[in-house]
Amino acid sequence: MTVTQLHPNQPAPAPVAVEGAPSIRTAYEPAPPGSPADAPRVFQVIHGVMQDVMPVSKDKQNTQQNYSFRGVDDAMSAMAGPMRNHGCFIAPEVVEHRQRPRGEKGTHTVLKMLYRIYGPAGDCLLVTLPGEAMDSGDKSTNKAMSAALKYMLFWVFMIPVDSRSIDDSDQDTAPSAAPQQRQQGGQRQQQRRGGQQQRQQGGQQPRRSNRAEAGPWEQQAPAQQQRQQRPDYLAQARKAQNPEAFAKVRAAAVAAGAPPEFVAQLDQVDAAKRQAAQKSQQAPAGHQQPRPQQVNEEQAAAVGELFDAARSAGVTDRAEVEQLFSSKYGRTSAEGTVEQLREMRDDLLDAAKAASA
Repeated sequence: MTVTQLHPNQPAPAPVAVEGAPSIRTAYEPAPPGSPADAPRVFQVIHGVMQDVMPVSKDKQNTQQNYSFRGVDDAMSAMAGPMRNHGCFIAPEVVEHRQRPRGEKGTHTVLKMLYRIYGPAGDCLLVTLPGEAMDSGDKSTNKAMSAALKYMLFWVFMIPVDSRSIDDSDQDTAPSAAPQQRQQGGQRQQQRRGGQQQRQQGGQQPRRSNRAEAGPWEQQAPAQQQRQQRPDYLAQARKAQNPEAFAKVRAAAVAAGAPPEFVAQLDQVDAAKRQAAQKSQQAPAGHQQPRPQQVNEEQAAAVGELFDAARSAGVTDRAEVEQLFSSKYGRTSAEGTVEQLREMRDDLLDAAKAASA
């Protein structure tokens, strides 16, 4: 790591580098001539954003390595409102970009990002830090840029985390805070949320991370214990015999606080079932078709196997999996046949084995 002294009127001393550590540097550019003297400088703006930003909890789950994490979308959503309110914006720049093959189909990307954080006066804080990612498709650069942006936002603006996740490491369990510390933290979050909710009344829906208390979907228990206590709504959706039974499962998941991406996964299972039932009804007379229930269950199982294989290959973004499937077969996974879904599944499993070899 490299530490550089920040001062608007004095040149920064030569950085002191630590051998073997990533190059993380900061610097300051004063406001241009003619800037209003009363315009807040970037350091004051960053302080204001830090006061308004809401906590971002680890509500994403990596099922392959079994740990919770925060996505870059969560950090951007938490920062967007406070940055707009204080007249702050960020200009990114790719300074270095290196790639090398990894396994049979993988690509390993390492890049260096420069972020200029501007305030209303035109002065800016420069932050340079690395990003690194590996992907079996064409998304390794995107992932490396997302990783660099996420950690820059967390480190510069000190985005708070909830009491269940003291640090941002990828450990499976985090030390829990003492009851008194959790109570004080909740009071501070409620005070910050008061002003934030007033700005959100203009039509924006409050984010789940704005809550000071944990909802039913975010019980304060280890991730594995949560999965044991929580009903398997996905399995129930696959076994639903008719649309009415599926609607009850979906409503129960929403009432339990299921995140939007999980509800979308339930809807995808329902869409696959409807598609299979429609095809069976349109089959010509005399042609023996499997029972609709059997087709629905096989189609839904194949969709689930496809996304499980994608996670094994390091592709955790559902939209990315859908894009890969659509580019190969010209349709969504819900519209694909069982043979197409399992063919794509086998390709992803082969890529995972090659990457780990």
